[in-house]
Amino acid sequence: MVLLDPDTVEQLGALIGRIENDPDLTVVVFRSDRPGYFMAHWDFLADNARVARMTPGPTGLHPYLDNFVRLSRVPVATISEIRGRTRGAGSEFVLATDIRFASEQAVLGQFEIGVGAVPGGGPMARLGRLVGRGRALEILLGGEDISARAAAEYGYVNRLVPDADIEAVTDAFARRIAAFDKVAVTGIKELVDRATLPADEELAAGLAAYFATAGRPEHRPFVRLLLDKGLQQPGGIETDLGAAIGKLRQNTVTA
Repeated sequence: MVLLDPDTVEQLGALIGRIENDPDLTVVVFRSDRPGYFMAHWDFLADNARVARMTPGPTGLHPYLDNFVRLSRVPVATISEIRGRTRGAGSEFVLATDIRFASEQAVLGQFEIGVGAVPGGGPMARLGRLVGRGRALEILLGGEDISARAAAEYGYVNRLVPDADIEAVTDAFARRIAAFDKVAVTGIKELVDRATLPADEELAAGLAAYFATAGRPEHRPFVRLLLDKGLQQPGGIETDLGAAIGKLRQNTVTA
């Protein structure tokens, strides 16, 4: 499985730095070679003390959020090719890219409400702009898995592409952008960013809410229950996480 953790945060920061400073780069494609998963979510077993000690990034924000802010503003076009599950932090990653193509095997979602947390990587700000207030609240408050078809209908992703074709479609579109003048690509993106991207302060408020709500003692037994049932394993509840969390929560309340 592909999980985000402190190591990933540092590696992603270094990669974004390379993207920012490459004068010849015009477009970047992100894809996963793990069947069934693009980027699952944050690692629930990560060292929280290490996360808290991490030095702010170039924006002055915590590096987890700094990465997404910088990724959304790099002077190149970024494309996510989503062929599997991408929830929580994975969803926040693809939302920070410019363009999202999804195959019918893609599953997206923000399940943090199910573990008692406010999402920290900016989905409140980004989803509201992409899909509208009502659908953003449906995604964030429902904590359900969103199929690729529904994600395309909502605007969560740009388009739904048959799985057999998605790599070719993504490559063709990326190569088309790469053939254009970088000054024009950068200028267009900068003006679209100015009109559509949330301010750093708006995103910072979300991360502060995440740190205030994630990992509270009253929710740790439920997270342990999820881990016991296969959270962070390729099989188990990861295959249908939104439904599994909802069912377990309802059983916990009525027990």
